[in-house]
Amino acid sequence: MWPDRQGTSGPPDAPAGRQRVRFGGTPLGPRRIRPTCCRPLPRWSGTLHTLPDRLTGVPAPAATHPAGTILVMNDDMADARSRLARIERLLESGERELVPAWRRATRGEPRWTVTAVILAAVALQLTLPHRLILLRTVWALPALELLLLAGLIAGNPRRVEPRTRLLRYLGLALTGIISLANGWAAVRLVGDLVNGKGGDNAVPLLLTGGVIWVTNVIVFALWYWESDRGGPMARVRGQHQFPDFLFVQMQSPELAPPDWEPAFLDYLYLSFTNATAFSPTDVMPLSRWSKMLMMLQSSVSLVTVVLVVARAVNILK
Repeated sequence: MWPDRQGTSGPPDAPAGRQRVRFGGTPLGPRRIRPTCCRPLPRWSGTLHTLPDRLTGVPAPAATHPAGTILVMNDDMADARSRLARIERLLESGERELVPAWRRATRGEPRWTVTAVILAAVALQLTLPHRLILLRTVWALPALELLLLAGLIAGNPRRVEPRTRLLRYLGLALTGIISLANGWAAVRLVGDLVNGKGGDNAVPLLLTGGVIWVTNVIVFALWYWESDRGGPMARVRGQHQFPDFLFVQMQSPELAPPDWEPAFLDYLYLSFTNATAFSPTDVMPLSRWSKMLMMLQSSVSLVTVVLVVARAVNILK
């Protein structure tokens, strides 16, 4: 700073009478002025609102107080958590409503239904004539079937649940043995009827044909049950999205309970209607293998019924 002739601060070439004054109107004395960047900041007294007070002269809002800020933040976080939990519950409930039970992972169906039907099939095989049995020993195949069934019950005593692959193989082996025994009996019976060796008594012929026909219904019900969407164990996991058989409850879910899914008795009904009507009724096959399997069952049922009934009528005349 340069003192001028009047004792004021200003450059040397400043015109006479010109003074540098404060904003308030008082003249500045000849003193050294520190740069703004080097001036010390106002002292902080320990609260957030004193700093804005000293700088601007305007009191800070109460929300900037540390304690009040923490309280407000805690309330906001609690409110956000409650809203997030409510949204998650709504999404979960909506998913349960949108995804049917037969498509998602559920509990396995009870074991006793399929066990009772398999025992009935084994008992029916024991009533067949000796000439229609695959092995010379009458009880050999039934004993093997009961042994496989005991293994399935030991693995899953109450419900059909996915535990090991061995249970899956045991179920397929049991179904295959029952199918082989009943298929052999049907072929031998048809051969006897074609060659005129069915006998001269209509009642035993009708009973034998009826046993083979009922066992055929059970056999194909087991195949439908073991094959639809990968089998009962895969259906429990909900692995396959698209079904092989379209039931009425799948087309009209509003007419069924929300936890409905096909069980063995549904496949038994499917097999029975296909064997009696020789075509699909209210359950539609969707995959190619299901159509071929239903076509095979209809063919076996048609041949058995037609030949047995025709021979019985001929005998009665």
